[in-house]
Amino acid sequence: MSVATERERMTWPDLGDGARELAAQVVADGWEPDLILGIARGGLLTAGALSYALEIKNTFTINVEFYTGIDERLPVPMLLPPVPDPVDLHDQRVLIADDVADTGQTLALVKDFIAGKVREARVAVLYEKPRSIVNCEYVWRRTDRWIDFPWSAPPLP
Repeated sequence: MSVATERERMTWPDLGDGARELAAQVVADGWEPDLILGIARGGLLTAGALSYALEIKNTFTINVEFYTGIDERLPVPMLLPPVPDPVDLHDQRVLIADDVADTGQTLALVKDFIAGKVREARVAVLYEKPRSIVNCEYVWRRTDRWIDFPWSAPPLP
């Protein structure tokens, strides 16, 4: 992707609006998750906001590395330690939260990791791109652009 490519810009108020809309979609669906699994790093804010909006205090995180820069990624996503132990979650409905389903490979890895270990898993993302290999149940916006998130500011010198 070239730097001149048009981008989607998300604001801090958009995070609140997006999380509330995602939560409303879950409620309207009649599905009641028992816990929220946030994918670090981008999904942590989404998971936290959903946790408040849905009044679900039971939250977990999983750390996956895939992107190394703008449109630069590892060959495959990797779970980073510490890898959570999904003990006694077989009766739990898990809402997986992330900021974006770009290629969908990160979400596929997480879904495969918990498959057979939980009762049911669904995915909520702020953004879903058309090329995602995972079709998310709950999506705030769809785009094919690169997304500038308010929390992904350049590192300090």
